[in-house]
Amino acid sequence: MPLAAHISAFITRFGASVPIVQAPTGSIAGPELAISVCQAGAMGAMALTWADREAAASHVAAVRAATAAPFLVNYALAFPPKSLAAALEAGAPIVSFSWGDPAEHAALVRSFGARLAIQATNAEGAKRALQHGPDFLVCQGIEAGGHVQATRPLRAVLDEVLSAAEGVPIVASGGIGDGSAIAEALRAGASAAMLGTRFVATRESTAHPEYKRRIVLSSVEEASLTVCFDGGWPYAAHRVLRNSTLDAWEAAGCPPNGRRPGESEVIGADAAGEPILRYADTAPRDGFTGDIEAMCCYAGESCAAIHDLPSARDLVPRLWADALAVL
Repeated sequence: MPLAAHISAFITRFGASVPIVQAPTGSIAGPELAISVCQAGAMGAMALTWADREAAASHVAAVRAATAAPFLVNYALAFPPKSLAAALEAGAPIVSFSWGDPAEHAALVRSFGARLAIQATNAEGAKRALQHGPDFLVCQGIEAGGHVQATRPLRAVLDEVLSAAEGVPIVASGGIGDGSAIAEALRAGASAAMLGTRFVATRESTAHPEYKRRIVLSSVEEASLTVCFDGGWPYAAHRVLRNSTLDAWEAAGCPPNGRRPGESEVIGADAAGEPILRYADTAPRDGFTGDIEAMCCYAGESCAAIHDLPSARDLVPRLWADALAVL
């Protein structure tokens, strides 16, 4: 089936086989997942906001050694992008920015010949982003998992961002977890669809097995938007799976930091043995121990469409086949 011109152009321009982009879901999305997604024909991604220079360079080099396909690295500009130069020096082909104004960083990205993507959640944000000459915009809706910059549903945001984008390709993000949702985003005018929670629930992601199991068993009602898990990133809304920590906090009247039930309680440890405190914004990964259920398990509303734990290599063609069936 011939694809719409804007979709075909995105695929051709960025060297992918399908218009699917893996979301850079924090520390859960490492090189192994990005490599698998790229090798399956989609665009892989890694979040490097909190990576030091050595780790950022190592992650980028690992993906480049395994595939010639383009992939993106993301920096949330609520924090200084301390490893940006190292990632670019290692050959990061696409850099995306979210949660901030990339004005002082866009020139550095361009100086390395890398492509630039910027997240936008309304028309004004899209217009500001266009000042930096992005290669594409990521339009996020409130249905997304993890830290949510958006405040409105994807479809409402997408329409106005498309109108403001002046022909710059738009990647739709938020609540997309299966082929039907991908097809809906493309029909609405997006050039590609970005999926996060769906790729967290794959064999290659570094999410803790219990975290993955909870995604598979969850319903849309369990993907709650909150500010509960603010340790490390205060005042930033985020969507997570409901758990005992969130329930206790809400039952207590959603008290502020310093007055929350179980505050400063150690509920587990990471793979290096460092303690994980209740209300930390750290998602549980392989090697974590303790009360995994009580930790911050990010998930978007797309969790309702996720029922298995496939390899990303198998998932990408399956998603696209399902999308084509709807298109």
